[in-house]
Amino acid sequence: MANAGPAGKKDWDQRDCALTFSEIAIRLAEIGRTFYGRGWALGTGGNFSAVVTREPFRLAITSTGIDKGELTPDQIVQIDSDGTTVENSRQPSEEASLHIAIVRLCGAEAVLHTHSVWGTLLSDVSASQGGVSIEGYEMLKGLQGVRTHKHREWVPIIENSQDMAALASSVRQTFAQNPKLHGFLLRRHGLYTWGLSLAEAKRHVEILEFLLEIKGRTHGSG
Repeated sequence: MANAGPAGKKDWDQRDCALTFSEIAIRLAEIGRTFYGRGWALGTGGNFSAVVTREPFRLAITSTGIDKGELTPDQIVQIDSDGTTVENSRQPSEEASLHIAIVRLCGAEAVLHTHSVWGTLLSDVSASQGGVSIEGYEMLKGLQGVRTHKHREWVPIIENSQDMAALASSVRQTFAQNPKLHGFLLRRHGLYTWGLSLAEAKRHVEILEFLLEIKGRTHGSG
C-alpha cells in the first residue's frame, strides 16, 4: 500500500474505504470533469461510484442526468445496498444496480463507466465476436496484475438493456465466465471498469480507452 502524501493528504493508491463520503465526492467530481475533457463522458453520459463503507454498505455515486463537464461534489449521492438514496435528495444514476453488482462480484472499491466514441463503436461492430481481444501492447501492463505486453486482454460485450435487473444478471453471468476481467463493454453504450481504489479504476479507464482507440483506429471492426 502506498504511503500517505504530503500534509496528511491520502494517496490515491490507498483503498478508498479510508476516505470520507465528502472526500470521495470531491474526487468523483474531479474524475467526471477530467473524463468530460477527454471526450469519454460528454453531456450526461457516464456514471462513477466508489464504496464509502462495507458495513453498512454505502456507495457514493453520480446523480442521474448530470452534465459531467460541470460535475460538482453536491451532485454525488450516497446509496445503500438496495440503491436507495440515504444522503442528498438527488436521484442516483439509473445504472446504480450495475455498480452495486460489480462491487459485490469482484470486491471493487470504485466503478467507472464511460461513453467514449471508440468504446461505443467497437461495442457495436465487434458484437458478433462477443468481445474485443487486445494483445501485444505495452500499455496492457497498466492493468492490475498484468506484467507483460504479451498478455491477451478480453473485453466482453454485453447486450444493452433498459431492464437493470436483467442487465445486472448478464453482468453476473459474464463475471462467472471471465473471473479475471478488468472491464466490459455494453453494446452501443460504453465501457465499465473498476479497481481496488479510485486511482486504480481511473488508471484502468485510461488504459482501456487508449487500447480501444488503438484497436479501433488500427483494425476498424476490432
